[in-house]
Amino acid sequence: SNLGSPERPLRVAVIGSGPSGFYAAEELLSVPAVGGAGKIQTKVDMFDRLPSPFGLVRFGVAPDHPKIKNVVKVFEKTTSHPQFSFFGNVTIGKDISVVEMQKYYDALIFTCGAQTDNKLGIPGEDLKGSYTATEFVAWYNGHPDYRDRQFDLSQEIAVVIGQGNVAMDVSRILCKTVEELKTTDIAAHALEALSKCKVKEVHLIGRRGPAQAAFTPPEIKEFAELHDCDTIVSAEDLKLNPESEAELADPASAAKKKNYEILKEYSLKAPSGKPKKFVVHFFKGPKELKGSGCIEKLVLEKNKLTGPAGKQKAEGTGQTEEMKCGILFRSVGYRGVPIPGVPFEEKRGIFPNIGGRIINNGQVVPGLYAAGWIKRGPSGVIGTNKPDSVETVQNLIADAANLQPGAQPNTQAVLDFLRGKGVKVVTFADWKKIDAAEIANGAKVGKPREKFTSVAEMLKLV
Repeated sequence: SNLGSPERPLRVAVIGSGPSGFYAAEELLSVPAVGGAGKIQTKVDMFDRLPSPFGLVRFGVAPDHPKIKNVVKVFEKTTSHPQFSFFGNVTIGKDISVVEMQKYYDALIFTCGAQTDNKLGIPGEDLKGSYTATEFVAWYNGHPDYRDRQFDLSQEIAVVIGQGNVAMDVSRILCKTVEELKTTDIAAHALEALSKCKVKEVHLIGRRGPAQAAFTPPEIKEFAELHDCDTIVSAEDLKLNPESEAELADPASAAKKKNYEILKEYSLKAPSGKPKKFVVHFFKGPKELKGSGCIEKLVLEKNKLTGPAGKQKAEGTGQTEEMKCGILFRSVGYRGVPIPGVPFEEKRGIFPNIGGRIINNGQVVPGLYAAGWIKRGPSGVIGTNKPDSVETVQNLIADAANLQPGAQPNTQAVLDFLRGKGVKVVTFADWKKIDAAEIANGAKVGKPREKFTSVAEMLKLV
């Protein structure tokens, strides 16, 4: 087939508009042709189930980390490419099936992320007061699906299970004052609820040791700057076994070593008597949540590390302790959600693939691809998705000659189909109206933006 020629551009649908989706689009729109004679002609249509683009840059990055959101400027460059279109408020698998999509496109790249949380798998996990970190983050970031969630912030003792950057974000938001948050783009409903927050202690629980913590140095360092909160790390927890010492001595572990040094500084500082406490725990794993009707106590088991350097696992010692706990957030990894018509690997919660080519029972499924967290699982930072998306796109381009061309290669036909089903499709120009209104509404209250938190409000605006 002559897919990729000026007469018949290669048509790709990117499903999901977060970083991996935009990195895939950027790569698709700039691929040189084989043999270097000009470029392959591509047409990229990006779909998102929400009216707003940018995925976790909008709904995952903490409101008090505005610099990280600057990557949006890079993504906006891609949106101005004449062969790029954005269609928000469209759910693939519901508004239009995968098979129906294949009528209009030669290939589909799924970049829909990992939307749900792993469970702790312990008794009492579903007691009132037990939440996922994801729902809390999505709530304070104004995600329409989570705007009506209620969190019992009248409790004094909060526990966060997990030690990645998301666990740190949740802890930090709970430890900050309203003064520290009110000039960020935090959702208005969250700011209001947090202004009445009674939390005095936040306990961060990690199964392994300080050398294995998954947060990054800037995240732990930031706790030193908090207005009303002391950070507490016990010197006992910072004792290292020889394997952990070997891990920190490895030049590849510079960030982990920095983490350890920052933790050491905290352990040497006497608390200054600030009203809130952030307590970092290592070598402990949750065993059970207890309470009548809602959480009152958390049972933790003391762990020890076993195995060689670089592959140490936490193993329970049988020693347990109980701590008071009024509200708990679990942040122990994420998994993808299946889409009808796409193979799904239940164990890892991803779309099974080899180099981004989706497979079914070991066989490549022609025309279906994946990039980002739905491809490799939830790891890395925003930028980690770039090489990941590039790999998928390069494999797609290599397959171009053998793809089954879509029978109706026409973007307007897709729109007519969706609108015929009553779907209110939001274009990028529509989104810019929403964006401008959010920025204007934010300016009135001294915030970078005031997000619309309901899809209906956004649709009404456009």
